[in-house]
Amino acid sequence: MEQWDQEFIDEEEEGYFEFEGRGGQFHFGYVHGNMNCRPTTRDGEPAVEWTWDGNDEMDTAQGMGWAVIKGDELHGKIYFHQGDDSEFVAKRVAVKKSGKKPN
Repeated sequence: MEQWDQEFIDEEEEGYFEFEGRGGQFHFGYVHGNMNCRPTTRDGEPAVEWTWDGNDEMDTAQGMGWAVIKGDELHGKIYFHQGDDSEFVAKRVAVKKSGKKPN
């Protein structure tokens, strides 16, 4: 993420974005959000846009975001309502059937 270093991103657990159907969730630093996703296109490429609701250091937080898949990476930007924003690059990882990321 352009705004925060890797140590902060993985502070509570390894940072991630997870998509499932028209929803999903993410966690980085002390921020956790549930996403309401919609498929779209950006520059002619398949993309996803979302609004999110969650918390930042236990304070209510919300915002929006978008991302496109480029190879095995997800490139996008996340926005906090009336606050920070940050571009990000996430690498795709396999997910266990239990829904938990592998160790």
